[in-house]
Order: sequence, then structure tokens, then C-alpha cells
Amino acid sequence: MHPKLLEFGNFFIPAYGVFVALGFLAGILVTQRLAKRRGLDPELLVSAALYTAIVGLAGAKLALILQDFRYYSQNPGELFSMNMLQSAGIFYGGVLAGLVFFVWYMRKKALPFAKSADCLAPGLAIGHAFGRIGCFMGGCCFGESCTRPWAVTYTNASVREFSNVPLFVPLHPTQIYESVTEFAIFFLLIAVFDKLRTPGRILGLFLVLSSLGRFIVEFFRAHDVANPAGTALSTAQWTALALIALGAWFLRRRA
Repeated sequence: MHPKLLEFGNFFIPAYGVFVALGFLAGILVTQRLAKRRGLDPELLVSAALYTAIVGLAGAKLALILQDFRYYSQNPGELFSMNMLQSAGIFYGGVLAGLVFFVWYMRKKALPFAKSADCLAPGLAIGHAFGRIGCFMGGCCFGESCTRPWAVTYTNASVREFSNVPLFVPLHPTQIYESVTEFAIFFLLIAVFDKLRTPGRILGLFLVLSSLGRFIVEFFRAHDVANPAGTALSTAQWTALALIALGAWFLRRRA
């Protein structure tokens, strides 16, 4: 893959950063348009999305530090390295931190949480889809060895600057699995946005489908950390199950 899109001497533009930025911009534009269709103030909702994204990024990095606390306690300099700066962190750490902040922010601004979250959900889906393409380019979140015709093999040595992906080993393109899933979810949410008018239904559908997709993809991902308490499921899968339950609750609520 090509983790560096453009390189000028020691300066380079990382592919991951570019795709995350594209996903962020796409998500903001989508949220802005959907807010108008729900009769909400688009500028206020976009501000909420911006703040939530910042908190989510911080939460993802904090979750990464906590997961690998022993490593970072022994190598504190890594907390301020380029690897940490470019790392996306742990996705569900960002989701949980962002969700808590969004609930608090909606209450502070006296905005309807469920109605606002419905406008945010499709933007999250398309933003995540672009972000996973960036992961694929940079080699992070890679899959286990694969013998299927669609297996991918990393041969670019510079990719090791961004991740510990093995070189010259056919792997499951788990980043693409998740990206395709999120793009499909995005188009589905847009298709049903005007049909599911009960506040919280779009959010619920997003949580169920996105978390289910992540739950399945986790079976094909390589993991550096053992599953909690010796269980067959990873931490991400347990989190996904909790979010599926939360999404189902939003889908079943009447108002």
C-alpha cells in the first residue's frame, strides 16, 4: 500500500490523515443537510459534531493508552511520538467518549438528543467508511492470514513506520470489509431517513448495523491483545454487543 501519498524530503502527507479528513468533511456536509430536513439548526448541530469528533478522537487515544498501559508506562516518550499523533486509537473508545459528550452537549444546549443523533448517524457511517480506507493504506487494523483470492499483501517497507503489519504475508483486508459495510449502511440510512420519522430510529438502525458489521469483521482481524477473561470474544465484540442492544432499544422506543 501507499501510507505516504506525497513525500518531499522528510516531509510527507500520510494517506490515513487525508482519508480521515475526507471522511470528516463528508460527515459534516451530510449532517448539515439532514439537519435542515429535520428542522434543526444546521450550524448548531455541526458545532456539536465538531466538538464530539474532537472528544471522540481523544477517547480513542485514551483507550489505546489504557489497553497498552504497560508499554506506554515503560516508554512514555511514545505518548508524544508521531506514531501516537497519527494513530486513530481504539474506535470504540472514541464512540463511547463521543456518545457521552454528545448527550451532555445536547442537554446543555436544550436540543432534542434523539432527533439530533438521527442527523449525525449517517455522517458517522460515511466518515468511518473513509477512515477505514485510510487504515487500509497505512496498514493498521489489519487482518489475519488469508488464502482467499482477495487477500492483500503489504510489501512497502515504509508501512512499518505506521503499524506492525507483517510484510509479504497475504492477509484479510478487514479494513475494506468494514469500509464497504459502512458505505452500505450510509446509503441505507439515507434511503430510509424520511421514512423513519420517530426520533432515534435512524440512530438505532446505525448502532445495530454498524456494530453487527464490526462484530463479524473482528473474527478476521489480527489482535495483539488477548481476549478479556479468556473469552472467545474480543473487547470490541463485547462492546459491539452492548451497542447492538442500545440500538435495538432506540428502534423499539415509541417516541
